Amino acid sequence: MAESAISFLCNQLSIWLQHEKDLLGGLKQEVQYIRDEMMQMIAFLRVADSKEENNPQLKAWVRQVREIAYDTEDVLDEYMVRFPRRDAIGLCGCIEHIYYTIKNLKFSNKSAYEIQTIQHKLEKVSKSQQRYKDMCGVNDLASSSTLIKDTWYDGRGDALLLEEADVVGIEKPKKKLIDWLLPTDQLGLKVISVVGMGGLGKTTLVKKVYDDASLKSNFNHLVWITVSESFKIEHLLRNIIRQLVDEVKKPPPQGLEVMNVNKMKEHMYKFLQHKNYIIVLDDVWQIHAWEAMRYAFPRSDTRGCIVITTRYSNIGNAACSENNRYVYELEPLPKEESKMLFYKKAFQENSCPLHLKEICERILKICACLPLAIVVIGGLLATKNNKMEEWELFSRSLGDEFEGGNLKRMDKILSLSYYDLPYYLKSCFLYLSIFPEDKSVQVDRIMQMWVAKGFVHPKQEKTVEEVAETYVRELLDRSLIKLHETYSDGRPLAFQIHDLIREYIISKSKEQNVAAIFTGRGEMLWPDKIRRLALHTSVNYTKEEYDNLKYIRSLLWLGSEYAIEFAQILEKVLTNGGMLLKVLELERAPINTIPSKVFKCYLLKHLNLSNTAVRHIPKSIKNLQNLECLNLSETYVTELPIEILKLRKLRHLFAYKFGGRPKLFHNIESFKAPYEIGSCLLFLQVLYYINADEVGGIVREIGKLTQLRIIGIKNLKREDGKELCSSLSKLINLRELGIFSAEKEELMDLDYSLQSHNSTLPFLHMLILHGRIEKVPRWINPNSLQGLTELHLKWSRLKEDPLVCLEDLPNLVELRMFDAYEGEGLSFKAKGFQRLKKLVMGNLRGMRWMRVEKGSMPLLERLYIYEMKLMVEVPEGIEHLTNLQKVAFDDMSKEFLVKLDDQKNRGGEDGKLSHLPNVSVVFQHSDGNYYVCPEFVQADS
Repeated sequence: MAESAISFLCNQLSIWLQHEKDLLGGLKQEVQYIRDEMMQMIAFLRVADSKEENNPQLKAWVRQVREIAYDTEDVLDEYMVRFPRRDAIGLCGCIEHIYYTIKNLKFSNKSAYEIQTIQHKLEKVSKSQQRYKDMCGVNDLASSSTLIKDTWYDGRGDALLLEEADVVGIEKPKKKLIDWLLPTDQLGLKVISVVGMGGLGKTTLVKKVYDDASLKSNFNHLVWITVSESFKIEHLLRNIIRQLVDEVKKPPPQGLEVMNVNKMKEHMYKFLQHKNYIIVLDDVWQIHAWEAMRYAFPRSDTRGCIVITTRYSNIGNAACSENNRYVYELEPLPKEESKMLFYKKAFQENSCPLHLKEICERILKICACLPLAIVVIGGLLATKNNKMEEWELFSRSLGDEFEGGNLKRMDKILSLSYYDLPYYLKSCFLYLSIFPEDKSVQVDRIMQMWVAKGFVHPKQEKTVEEVAETYVRELLDRSLIKLHETYSDGRPLAFQIHDLIREYIISKSKEQNVAAIFTGRGEMLWPDKIRRLALHTSVNYTKEEYDNLKYIRSLLWLGSEYAIEFAQILEKVLTNGGMLLKVLELERAPINTIPSKVFKCYLLKHLNLSNTAVRHIPKSIKNLQNLECLNLSETYVTELPIEILKLRKLRHLFAYKFGGRPKLFHNIESFKAPYEIGSCLLFLQVLYYINADEVGGIVREIGKLTQLRIIGIKNLKREDGKELCSSLSKLINLRELGIFSAEKEELMDLDYSLQSHNSTLPFLHMLILHGRIEKVPRWINPNSLQGLTELHLKWSRLKEDPLVCLEDLPNLVELRMFDAYEGEGLSFKAKGFQRLKKLVMGNLRGMRWMRVEKGSMPLLERLYIYEMKLMVEVPEGIEHLTNLQKVAFDDMSKEFLVKLDDQKNRGGEDGKLSHLPNVSVVFQHSDGNYYVCPEFVQADS
């Protein structure tokens, strides 16, 4: 983490030296010295960050370096606030510049003194660096994860020795893997990956498969190799060869110890030809480990199986890319089996005493069905003699147990994953400690916070948002966060943090002063300097504690909207700190006005006021010159002052409110934007939702925002359609587009070509059209919208069959149509909608029938049909949709329900619904309420 802090600071110092050199004045030389000295430390810190775990002196040194980095950032940020860049235009500008220079002369001297103090501190720690290198033996700069592994016993090898009786919950995955492994008539190489987070039991599972008698009788050779993160390819190959020849009672080939890698691969290849074999590569951390040996295994005239266990899903997928992607993502244990294992480890009688039942449930929840956690925590609690007070104390202080070493084995397993992270991910990962337990974290939200904090390092030809998205994917690939929800195209929408990983990162975050987190449980020990404060509930501070907030950078409200004291807390935080604030996250905060002191936070980059009662944005918003993200979604703000145009760095602007039921036409309130938004806010990437009918020419202005990735346009009038299409042709970076008409009967005239040298929207993946269009616009076609994955058509009132235009969209995954078509029927042709997985159709008032030809929608998983009162037959050809997992019919006619019941009760080939695992029916009762017909609901298979 110190490496992260130093790398971030060096990057900031380079920016300051490049762009603010005149402003830095006499401090420039000292700042350059600090930057250069810290850059020399980075390589050593990469090792020291992990080596410190077992060396208290080194740990203190690393902490010193980290605090020097933080202090340097504090001083320079405060300097920038006192001496903001002001363009001295004319006499007034010069006078203003002189005024601020004289006014802050005293502060300038103070800053110079503080920088010199930091320089002296840095000189001291720099002198200590070589001493620690020699003392700790880390001059070789080996990988950090290797160093931490060498200093302790992790117990992973014990998984190879467990008896069958000591293992629970592996029957189903074991059977699946054996089915994959057993030989078939087809020759060739099969690669199977078992993927999951550390401690999930991958090695245990695969070892039980490896030892199964059915495999031993079907394969000539079985080899087990532990790869680990510190592998050397020559050692791995040599080990495989030794095991292979040992099984046939032959000596190793002559000269094996000095044989080069290529010779060993050649020897393996010849030996394995025409043989049946299984080779397990356990604990693979780098794809290079597989790439380096993959061609040593013959691919024809053999029945070879390679089994890989890894924490990284990208490695698992890449290794299986040649065959049918045999990737087994190992899930946590089922609840009952988790409980069985926990009781077995924690209680001599294998059953829980009545007085500990409730506490057991809480602890099991924290273990989250993770086998290693259950074994380690259960074993620790077995020493507490079933004393309720000790169990209760343990359940409330699990984070302290990590710090105190009582969960050393679990801590080290998680530390392996943490220290294997690249430096730029460590800060991002520990920042996740701010979120409450069981919180689903929106990907866009956390990315915006990371960007505002400066955790995301720009890359050539990529926006910082695109880089941040790769960070999220890396954490997912490493199984450190769990995917909770996706967009229709599979992109991550939200994720969750495993409870035990959350406890680990909270412990690590506290140790490294990443963030102070107040949960309201127990007494809070505040650090001397609070730079990031996350509140899960209201808290009453003493004056001394407020003094700790002088250098606060992030204030995050993540609690309940009912905490009425929060407004006072916010005011006090802004009074005592706030000057250096960069992130103000106030979603659902119980406030109805924005404190005036917020607009004095010159460095503020991220201001989230979503789901608050705020109604007005004052003109003083212009002071937030560094603001990049302004989120006013679900507030009462309907108009932005013209001063918003002063925020030239603004990238994300959300201002909308959903109201009423989704079936109502006007269920989204948009905002009025100043006319020159396209000329001033050139870096805007998100504009959601803008009102098109309040200001003349606003659709023309949209065409100037060429960086836009997401835009929502409301109240579009017929006469603006052509101009809008012209603007859209310039927005080649667009990912999401929503267009809403002014009135339900207002025709949106969008049937124009996108007049441009590049007449496509190549990256558009979501399109929402709400309003009457009568025909599908000509730019909605397979050539223009190659990337479109999700399409919503509402109140379109189409006269012609829309499927003709839509069925060949190559990547369409989700299609929703509500009051979108006025014809009597829809026929889904063979070979149409080849990627579609979800189809929703509702209130197609003239529709009487639906037909599905064989070969259409082969991947369809979910079908929802509702409010089709004229439809009396179950869709013809529904039996062809063999991939369907769920079908729902809502508010259909009585005749339809009768025939549906008939189809449900028929067996064999006559039963169109016999292949469906889940069919649900909702109907409206005479009392006006809607009910589910239980006789139609089938359990998921």
